Amino acid sequence: AISAFTLSWTHSAQKSEWREAWAVTPAGLSLTEASVKGSGAGMEPGPDAVFRDGWWVWKPTLPPLPSLALAASGATPSPWTLCHGGGCIELGAEAGDEAVLSRCDD
Repeated sequence: AISAFTLSWTHSAQKSEWREAWAVTPAGLSLTEASVKGSGAGMEPGPDAVFRDGWWVWKPTLPPLPSLALAASGATPSPWTLCHGGGCIELGAEAGDEAVLSRCDD
């Protein structure tokens, strides 16, 4: 079981990296921070973003989600990378791959 993870990927149009930090809470999956290396079509930094170490970083205001569905379109140049305290795995390497992330009950 994990209590936090990051998701990162390369945007399909802009070819810039995007990274999100998530917490696993009793209420569900909470997005705690988002970061993007650049801006452009569909990847504008949040209104309170600050530029730090080459990334636009901000705290999104999104309520906790019961689950997060990922579906690979085949348009992105890389899969998602999910990292946690135990290491990293790739999700959605092939077009049509799907993954659903959710909180596990004990």
